[in-house]
This record gives sequence, C-alpha cells and structure tokens, in this order.
Amino acid sequence: MKKLVVFLFLLVPLFFGCDIYNNPIPYVKVDFTIYPNDVMYHQLINYGGYVYLTGGVNGIIVYRLDDWTFFAYDRACPHDFENPDSWLYVAPDGLRLVDSLCGSTYNILDGSVLSGPSLYPARKYNTRFDGVRLRIYS
Repeated sequence: MKKLVVFLFLLVPLFFGCDIYNNPIPYVKVDFTIYPNDVMYHQLINYGGYVYLTGGVNGIIVYRLDDWTFFAYDRACPHDFENPDSWLYVAPDGLRLVDSLCGSTYNILDGSVLSGPSLYPARKYNTRFDGVRLRIYS
C-alpha cells in the first residue's frame, strides 16, 4: 500500500506540474544567453535588478534575486495575451509583475497570481547561471 501511495505521489507532478499545458500563452521556443556583468545589462548587477528583453511571445523580463538566482518571465499576460496593448512590467516596489491592461498582479519569485482576473500564472522560462553567462531557455 505504501508503494502505491508513493507511486501516485510521484505521478502527480507529471500531470499537474508543468504550466505549458495549464497556461493559455502559446509555447514559444526560447534559448539564448546573456552576460549579466556586461554594461548592456547593468541593471542585473544588483539584487532585485531586472531587464526587459526581446523574445518569447511579448518579450521577456529577467529578474535577479541573489548571486546565483535569476527568474525569467514572458511579458504576455495569461489573461489577455492576444491584446497587443497588454504587457507585464515590474511594479515600482520590485516585488510584483503587473499587467498594463487587466491589472492582474503576479509574484515575481514564482509567477503565481496575486490579484486580478487572471486564472493562470505568468509564463516562466528556465534559467541557468554559471557565474558569467545566464542562459534563458524553454
């Protein structure tokens, strides 16, 4: 019985853990590298720094949490991503993503919905930082 419970527990993430299927934003292949210490990305030198980049569906927001942790989100709002006037941006407090059109807000650390009409989290991309290069990929 214990083995069955453990097996079922391990299967749950396969069905519910991937937001590709739970998010209305279309899947777009993303795979590029930036150098956070480059002058071009000087906003990423400090913790809490962020930059807006091209790519994804409506662009990408890259946010630096600490020495080794970066988050990347598509700027498309899951609630109204088809509207060209809808863009996610980093709130002045630096802790939330906000949609310019519907007003939905998202946690900048995991993309989860904090408020507003959106039912889905922000589209998150994978990041890998080796101390010099930051790879952003889907």
